[in-house]
Amino acid sequence: MAAVLLVCLAFDNLDRPLRGDNSETAKLNTQEMMRILDSIARDRNIERARLIEDLEHAMVSAARKHYGTLDAEEFTCKLDPINGTVDLRRHGEPVDMRPEDFGRIAAQTFKQVMIQRFRDDERSSILEEFGKRVGQIVTGTAQRYEGGALVVTIDRAEAFMPRSEQIPGEQFNQGDRVRCLILDVRDMGSQVKIVISRAHPDFIKRLFEVEVPEVAERIIEIKAMAREAGYRTKVAVASIDSKVDAVGACVGVRGSRIKTIVDELNGEKIDIVRWNESSQILIQNALKPAEVQEISLCFELGRATVIVREDQLSLAIGKRGQNVRLAARLTGWDVDILTPEEFNKNLEILSATMLTVEGISEEMVDRLATLGMVSVFDVEEVGAEVLMTELEIDEETAQRLVETSSVRAKEVAEQQEREKAEAEARRQADLAAQRDDGADAAAASILGLGGSSPPPSAADEARAADILGHSAQS
Repeated sequence: MAAVLLVCLAFDNLDRPLRGDNSETAKLNTQEMMRILDSIARDRNIERARLIEDLEHAMVSAARKHYGTLDAEEFTCKLDPINGTVDLRRHGEPVDMRPEDFGRIAAQTFKQVMIQRFRDDERSSILEEFGKRVGQIVTGTAQRYEGGALVVTIDRAEAFMPRSEQIPGEQFNQGDRVRCLILDVRDMGSQVKIVISRAHPDFIKRLFEVEVPEVAERIIEIKAMAREAGYRTKVAVASIDSKVDAVGACVGVRGSRIKTIVDELNGEKIDIVRWNESSQILIQNALKPAEVQEISLCFELGRATVIVREDQLSLAIGKRGQNVRLAARLTGWDVDILTPEEFNKNLEILSATMLTVEGISEEMVDRLATLGMVSVFDVEEVGAEVLMTELEIDEETAQRLVETSSVRAKEVAEQQEREKAEAEARRQADLAAQRDDGADAAAASILGLGGSSPPPSAADEARAADILGHSAQS
């Protein structure tokens, strides 16, 4: 039976055929069996006592199979944890036969039961071990891609990184080192599914804890974070120690600390924002490097209207709106960027619209502007109930004000669409004009109209005519 034990315990021999007592395998002693047992317990992080219990259970199953009994209490087995001696009993009496005499069918039963219980033990061990490591950074080795998901070996388990948790454009080859965050551990019944991530915001938070000791020691606290994986991240930090500069500590000497994190993220840009309890100051910090002139907060709508100069507008909005989008997510406010001209125009339209309603005064218009409602769209959105409370007007007046603002808002929206279409048409016309100018310049160069040069040949004239013809068609 020692031979069967070794075949089941040693993974490399699981598929080898079982042989009789005359084989070398059958002659292996129990001491070697116990050494293999210790090795598996150590390598697979499974309790040795549990493996011994599995061996005893498999032995009982093999004996029941050999004798053809269904009574679960008929056989008992004890394995000495020191020397590996097997004590198999039937109805409390020792079995008077060698385990090797059980035969192939009983041995196969032992093997199957042992393998199944071993897999269950390993699954439970992995579930327990990795369940405690959720939210931690680990380092694994890339193996392969399965349906877009990256399979990574971490210690003795395989983890999966779904496409949604990968950094866009990032690719790994087999054997590459992968640093990632354990996002979730799920018990799927027959296996344990470990989900890892490099795109989750907590991955960056853990990187800061590794690279910035003050963050790990909680001297510097990460108050908020907004991330678009692979492109840009904004991190708001604050220090509980007035002697420690939160932003400077995170950046490091000559940017050494932040550079290490950026390199790990393959060049993803990280903005360190100084946290402030004042929403206005926080929004101003979050929109840097753009310079903000004024911020108007509307608590009813959760909206911040930010006024910037014309030359700062594109910087505040960012490429494809990324800067203002991340600032909004970081601060929790819906951020609207306007130039002074746009802001004043909105106020003029709001004032003119409200004053057409009987019972509304200039003072009420100013009060709404102070509350952050700076356009007819805002008045339409807040509704009559808020207007009744803030302006101290009756329900009928408030309802008329909302209806009037709604009609005017539709007109303004249509006008904005027309202006947008006209601007796009002008842009296309300018592009076409630039192409025409380029074609004319090319033709003039060929014909030598730009300076003293020999007369153009017939081929040059034909080529110039062809260029001008194409330009006219475009």
